[in-house]
Amino acid sequence: MVFSTGYQANLGMISTLAGRGDYVIIDADSHASIYDACAMGNADILRFRHNSVEDLEKRLKRLPENAAKLVVLEGVYSMLGDRAPLAELIAVSKAAGAQVLVDEAHSMGFCGETGRGVAQELGVEDQVDFIVGTFSKSVGTVGGFCLSNHPKFDVLRFACRPYMFTASLPPSVVASAISSIRSLKNAHNKRAHLWANVERLHSGLKDLGFKLGTKSVESPIVAVCFDSQEELFGMCQLLLAEGVYVNVARPPATPMGIYLLRCSLGAGHSVEQVDQILAAFKAAQEKFSASETLRDAAGDKNAADRQSPDAAVATG
Repeated sequence: MVFSTGYQANLGMISTLAGRGDYVIIDADSHASIYDACAMGNADILRFRHNSVEDLEKRLKRLPENAAKLVVLEGVYSMLGDRAPLAELIAVSKAAGAQVLVDEAHSMGFCGETGRGVAQELGVEDQVDFIVGTFSKSVGTVGGFCLSNHPKFDVLRFACRPYMFTASLPPSVVASAISSIRSLKNAHNKRAHLWANVERLHSGLKDLGFKLGTKSVESPIVAVCFDSQEELFGMCQLLLAEGVYVNVARPPATPMGIYLLRCSLGAGHSVEQVDQILAAFKAAQEKFSASETLRDAAGDKNAADRQSPDAAVATG
């Protein structure tokens, strides 16, 4: 099934697959489209701790044995760029009699032998009931899709309202997506170059002392985390001045209290460009630290002035 966007694919599939009296179990860090799909449907919703196999198993065991259950997972999570332990999560879900939907939006094209995602890479595609994805990431166009070998899958074309009652993608967009997907299947050299780029950026940022979303490389998304919005936006502006644009992410797009710059590399980036990005981060870091030092010094001086006898006389 092809949808107008990846957002609409999740919205349509999840809200249609589970109805009143059913259960949808989602990761706490799920994408907004998954949360919105849950809100649109009539099923009961449960969340488990991010990437916690134990918490998922515990919550599944609390549900009625004969109830219909849908577990929704993501191959790669969009903000921190971390992978789900899919094999373990799927095993726990299947043991509880649940169906599994995996969103491969942020892993398609990058993971797996032919770029089909984390499920392909781990060899668990045959255990996944529904795979959802988008054409707006690695495919480079627009649209969304859902794949399934379920024997009654075609019935969903008539039951899924976000699929049934909307405009189709233009033929030119579909043709572009098909051509891109065919190219991605055999893009082994590009994938290898992309992963080399990500390794270089991740290790370089770590060497500079930045706090990253993952301890090691898990996806082409490298999240640089900060303690405050002031630091986040300050670094963003300084990087722009150095000629580097990086996406800003903050709540509600990120978990509460997490502020980050979301670096997304591509196979088109050269090694030299990755080094330029690292140099820009270093320069921005030094300028931000210098400005913080000046601000602290100015604050200390103002506090000292307010406490001095001369200042008291002057203000009196």
